[in-house]
Amino acid sequence: MIKQLKKAGNSSAVTLDKALMELVGLEEGGTVQVTVQHGSIVLTPVQPKPVDQSRFEAALARVVRGRRDVLRRLAE
Repeated sequence: MIKQLKKAGNSSAVTLDKALMELVGLEEGGTVQVTVQHGSIVLTPVQPKPVDQSRFEAALARVVRGRRDVLRRLAE
């Protein structure tokens, strides 16, 4: 998934889709731990909300459906 950085005051921000947040148990207002690993920025929910299997599968299906073309190109 490719996202664009947006200006937010004196900083930059990345917007996360609701379905993506649901996949990791993160909700609006939640906190994340930010780390850098091998040149990548990694966001990890500090207190993730438990995710049940059916909600996870529904959120994953929405992401796959919405990003089908990108996922197909990545698989090539």
